[in-house]
Formats: sequence, C-alpha cells, structure tokens
Amino acid sequence: MTGPAAVRPRRRLQRAPRAQRLRCVPPVAIPAGRRPDDDDERALVAALRRGEEAAFVELVDRYGAALLRLSRRFVRDRAVAEEVVQETWLAVLDGIDRFEGRSSLKTWIFQILSNRAKTRAVRERRSAPFSALAGDGPEADEGSVDPERFRDERHRWAGHWAAAPSDWTALPEERLLGSETLAQVNAAIDTLPPRQAEVIVLRDVEGWSPEEVCAALEISDGNQRILLHRARSKVRAAVERYLTEEATP
Repeated sequence: MTGPAAVRPRRRLQRAPRAQRLRCVPPVAIPAGRRPDDDDERALVAALRRGEEAAFVELVDRYGAALLRLSRRFVRDRAVAEEVVQETWLAVLDGIDRFEGRSSLKTWIFQILSNRAKTRAVRERRSAPFSALAGDGPEADEGSVDPERFRDERHRWAGHWAAAPSDWTALPEERLLGSETLAQVNAAIDTLPPRQAEVIVLRDVEGWSPEEVCAALEISDGNQRILLHRARSKVRAAVERYLTEEATP
C-alpha cells in the first residue's frame, strides 16, 4: 500500500470500541494545512469524543503521513511501520476520553507513536536496545565531527580546522534541492541512531518547534539541542561526501 491511504486505519479499526461509535456527520470546521489553535483543538477533541467520523478523518489527514515517516525511523519495513501507525490510531480513539490537554493533541499522538514504535522495533530486533533509544547509549558520548578534520595537539593551531566544511553557496540551488541530493539526505537520516533520527525528522522535516519536540519525546531542551546538532552534522557530512564525489572527475 502506498500514498496517503497507507496511513488510514484499515477495516479492522472498526473493531475498536470507539471506532464502532464513529458516524458520518458534516466535516468539522477546521481549515486543513495550518497548525490548529486552542479553539480548533478543543473543537476537534470534543468531536472525537462524540465519535464523529469527520473529526477522525481530519486527524488522519493532518498527521497520518508524518506518523508513518517517524515510525519508519524505528522499523524499516513499511508494512510493520504501517501497523505501528494503525496501533497508534486505535490507542488515540480508545484513549481520547482520558486526554487531559496538558500537552497539545499533536504532541500526545506523537508520544503514543514514539513509544509504540520503540517497543515494536526492539521486538522486531530491527533497532538498538532501549538504552540507545532513550539517548543513553554509546552514541551519547560520540563526537559530532570526525576528529581527523581538526589539527592535533602537535600543531601550532591545535584544535582548529584541518579540513573545513565545504562552502555550498556557490552550488546551484537546483543541485542542492535536486532529487538525488534529497535522497542522500534521507539515506543519511536512515543511518542515524533512533533518537537522533526522531529529533531531526521532527525539527527539520516536520518543522516542529524545540518545545514541541521536547514535549513529544520527553527530553530536556539541552538534550534536544545536542541530538539535533549531532544529527545535522552527520547528515551534512554525508551530503558533503556525495557532492565532493560528484564533483571529482
């Protein structure tokens, strides 16, 4: 299954207690494509609690694709990632009456997805152990940049760049934003430790604020900044290698 429909709950969703109460009603008046304000979110939550199908469809359209992207950072198999998203929607429907509004609805949904994806990844043996998933694994002490790019202690300018990052300002914009370059970016994200991948996907792909990421992943602002810096450094290094190789005759 591909496309937006891949993140919609399958027919088995109808067996969920709340899903059984979903009924067709006029669409909820929430403009698509923009971040919901507090009034919109309260209206959406109320509609979900009443079992209105249009409210659930709006929710799936708004966050379904992003949930699948994040799920695939933990489980590489698309079918398994889709199952995690299905489980997340079921949990949302079954738990909406217990949603207290301490965080945004979006943050709450992504917290559910993150926790379920981690559990499934460990079960499928397709990811790191929980210590790494939580950001406490060996990668927590790794450097962001290859130490060989700095001058060693024997040099007069020890600690300074020996090989500075490439300047991409001279490259044509279509080259930087081309499909092949973007494919390299996605491939580099796929190699990141799960927690780093989570942060860079939410910040740089989904456009979340630091506060939203910290709330959804339950991490401190300092940890979020470190994880994002390391992830960006690794992705940049991968893209730099690709562009350098392409430019070499």
